[in-house]
Amino acid sequence: MRTKIVAGNWKMNKNDEETEDLLNDLIDKLPSDKEIRIIVAPTFVNLQSAVEHLQFTNIDVAAQNMHQSENGAFTGEISADMLQSVGVNIVILGHSERRAIFKETDATISFKVDAAINHDMTVIFCFGEELKDRQAGNQFNIVENQLRDGLFQIEAKSWENIILAYEPVWAIGTGETASPDQAQEMHQFIRETVRKSFGSDIAESVSILYGGSVKPENAKEIFSKPDVDGGLIGGAALKASDFAGIVNGI
Repeated sequence: MRTKIVAGNWKMNKNDEETEDLLNDLIDKLPSDKEIRIIVAPTFVNLQSAVEHLQFTNIDVAAQNMHQSENGAFTGEISADMLQSVGVNIVILGHSERRAIFKETDATISFKVDAAINHDMTVIFCFGEELKDRQAGNQFNIVENQLRDGLFQIEAKSWENIILAYEPVWAIGTGETASPDQAQEMHQFIRETVRKSFGSDIAESVSILYGGSVKPENAKEIFSKPDVDGGLIGGAALKASDFAGIVNGI
């Protein structure tokens, strides 16, 4: 059975004190008896304190990004080794904001994936089409290309370190809404794309998260779809009650 996962991407939010307050609220509100993997991704400066704060809980800590190089003249960047040195072994790569705002390409993301895998880190690999792609009916080609060019260079054995996160960028902050059936349609396509290249065992075992405006009100319906294994949560991850409500939707 695939692992159910809810991951909260805090993005550039929460200072040190606010991070501690939110973590305390999450510890109080999140269920400890559900078979769900729960992950939070605070900012870089609060990763170590988050790891220490959550060490006796069922909540894992992820980084929001990392550089592909081991070290060097890359001002402002963070390496896999640096993350692991503070107890972080999960990293989000290829997020839509990294692609759109910071112009990360599939090639760059593939190098980052390789670096993470070489360090035996877990990768939450993000991908998804924009509004113009969906309107042109090109969503399946975009998603397949992002998978093949950014991720499919890995060996079959490395899939145990991969979590997929589909982001329908067209349904995030655009006024458009993705239905649970649209989420299932794409997740089914993603699983079939993995199957064609890596076989049924890997396709059926990899968790595919939905990253499009999940809220407590719609979580249960979205997560009930057969190929949706949880969510990568943005704004709702910044409120403990909302994040707990989403977790309880599984």
